[in-house]
Formats: sequence, structure tokens, C-alpha cells
Amino acid sequence: MNIWIGTIQLGVKSLWLHPMRSVLTVLGIFIGVASVIWLLAISKGIGDEAQRQIESLGADTIMIRTVKPPSEKMSAQGLTPYGLTRKEFDILVATVPTIRSALPIREMRRQFQFKDRKLDGRLVGCTPEYAEVTRLDLQSGHFITDSENFSGDTHCVIAAKVAERLFPYEDPIGQRIYMPENQGFYLVVGVLKPKGSTAAIGGSMAAQDFSNDVYIPIKTLQQRIGDTVMSFRSGSREGEIIELNQITLRVAEVSDVKRTAELVQDTLSSHDKMEDIAVVVPLELLEQARTTRAMFMLFMGMIAAISLLVGGIGIMNIMLATVTERTREIGIRRALGAKRRDIIRQFLVETSVLSLAGGITGILFGLLCGPAVNGARILANMWFEKQMAELPEVVRTVQPSIVPESIPGAFFISLIVGLVFGIYPATRAAKMNPIEALRHE
Repeated sequence: MNIWIGTIQLGVKSLWLHPMRSVLTVLGIFIGVASVIWLLAISKGIGDEAQRQIESLGADTIMIRTVKPPSEKMSAQGLTPYGLTRKEFDILVATVPTIRSALPIREMRRQFQFKDRKLDGRLVGCTPEYAEVTRLDLQSGHFITDSENFSGDTHCVIAAKVAERLFPYEDPIGQRIYMPENQGFYLVVGVLKPKGSTAAIGGSMAAQDFSNDVYIPIKTLQQRIGDTVMSFRSGSREGEIIELNQITLRVAEVSDVKRTAELVQDTLSSHDKMEDIAVVVPLELLEQARTTRAMFMLFMGMIAAISLLVGGIGIMNIMLATVTERTREIGIRRALGAKRRDIIRQFLVETSVLSLAGGITGILFGLLCGPAVNGARILANMWFEKQMAELPEVVRTVQPSIVPESIPGAFFISLIVGLVFGIYPATRAAKMNPIEALRHE
């Protein structure tokens, strides 16, 4: 034990004789360890956010979306019916036994007005289950009820941003918002809490922004607005006939999701030629996201490991130079009776001290990943507000998540790197001929 203590003291003293060189060597390991922790934390944060987005859709959920078919399949007359129909909704509910509940949804862009204040947003026709499925929370009032939907009442529930823009000074509950184009007035019966946008998930699910939404009973939308949507572009008049934009199915057991999705696709096989629907299964997306996250973290870890490798090469380079500088010292120690193993131990202790110093400081800096990223984001928002606003939501909000295994992993890897890259210089020093070493100037 005394031999090791003495060797460590001598190693630290030898390194301290060249502080700048030692610090620069430690810096290589420091950067490598910190990179491992930071890159894995950031990649895990991104992966967790993507997984959270998918989980919010529900692992027991199947979504059938209406998508606009390719232009060559659209009618030349400019009025083309496509997508999901109410009849298909009834068929799915009646024929697929594993479905626990089904939710029809109709969406369209509309302008909302109260007095002289106007706002363009999304009008959503839905049933009471919509709030539960999409995790909408009420701030005041109530969401659409079964009786309101059955009666086709002209009631609406508005998003928090709609309330803020149209009713900055009034209580929205009990007020009536106006929709132009002969769609009349709608009584506000509920206001929702703010809800963040959902990111696009692969190529299957487009991003959704709930901030400018107004929700009305789907039966009211069908009776008062209908299925035809007209638009004017470049002097031409175009029209679409859409009955439903989405059908959300909830399955009784998660184990039945994939089988139910196959039944749904078989039932709606008539759309294959038109290519106007897409079946989204969050459970499959969730499994893909987990695999992708694992691969992403492995890839980022390999990139960070390269930094540790570079740090190890730096240690070898410095120790080889140190061996050359201390040739006479090595010769004197061998002449006084030091064995080869003593010389090897001496140089391995010095490389271990450098690696440990870099590893410990790298871990401490790596733990600051979250605060550092948040601080950088705040500064970027202050200096580059416009550019930051254009970035995807996940980039602006993602929170790094430290991977617990990365801390001891990076530490031991840094130690191993120091020992491995220190073996050759130590062995080279131990193999010196004492006579030749004493004659070295």
C-alpha cells in the first residue's frame, strides 16, 4: 500500500511540473466524457418527446385519416368527393367486434368573429368523446354534450387562444361568435386550457395545432355547413366534398390493436385505388420510436466515444514525449534498483491520474447539460427571436434527460482509455537500457 501511495504522490508531482501540458491532456478526456453525457442526454430528450407525442395518441387507438388524393385522381370538374364517409363509420362500428368506442371528426378552416375582432382558425365538428381522446382540459364551462350533439345545437367550445383574441375584455361564456358565409352565430359554452401543438410523427401523422380551434357538435356542422368546401385560387373555383376527416377507434384490448387495424384496412379496401385515406396505428409507431431512439442513442454514443479516443491518443502522445524527456531519470531509477514493473507502475499511475481528473470534471460538466441547454435557448430567443420561432416545436421545447448509465459508463471508459493508451509509453520506458539511459543528455 505504501508503495502505491508513494507512486501516486510521485506521479502527481511529476505532472504538476508541467501544469499547462497536463491541463491540456486532461481537457481531451474532459471533452470526451462530457460529450458522452451531453449527446446521450439530448438524444434521450428528443426520443422521449417523440415517444410522449405518440403515447398521447393512445396505444389502444387506431386513427383513419382522410388524405387528399393525387391531383391526377381528382375530378376535372373541380368538385371531387373523397375520403371517409358517415356510412363507412357506421359499418366499422357495426362489423368490427373489438372496437370499444368510435369517434367521427370533421375539420375545416373558417373565420371566427366577435364584434370587430376576427380570427382565422380550425372549425372542428366532433362528439363529447373528443375531449378525452385528445386530452383537452376545460378552463371554464363544459365541453359538447350528447344532448347538444343529438339536438344539433349551435353551441361551441373555444380554445384558450381564441378566447384571448376574441374576448380580451369579456367573459366568453354566454357570448356568441359569428362565422361568415351564412353559418350564423354560435353560443360559447366552454373555454379550454392552453394545449401545446403535437409534432408530425413520421410520414403518417401531420402536426396538429389546437390553439385556434372552435369545437361544435358534428351533427350541427353537418346540418348547417354540409360536406362541400369551396375555395378560390388564382381566379379558379375549386371544390371538395368531404364527410369525415378522421375516425378514431378505441380498441377494448391493446393486444387486439394490430388485428383490428387489419380488419379496418380490409373493410376500407375500396379506397386503395383512390389513395384517399391513411390508417395510423400509434402502437406500431410507438414500437418504431423505441427502436429508432435506441439506434439514435447508440449512434450518438459512438460519436461521443470518438472524442474519448482522441483524448486517449493525446495522453499517449504526451506520455511518449514525457518518456523521452525523462530518459535520464528512468536510467537513474533503474541503476538504483527499480525494476521494470516499478517504471511501468509509475507511468500508468500518471496516465490514470490524468484520466481520472478528466473523467471527474467531465461528469460534473455533463450534469449541467439541462441548465446549459435552457440557458442557451433563452439567449438564442433573445438574440435570434425570429429564427428560433421558425424552428420545429420539439427543438424549442425539448428537455435533455441524463441517462444514468452514461455517468459511470463514461467514467470507466475514460479510465480504461487512459490505461490502454498509457501501456505502450510505460512499457517503452521500462524496456530502456539503464546504461544507455544514464548516458542520455
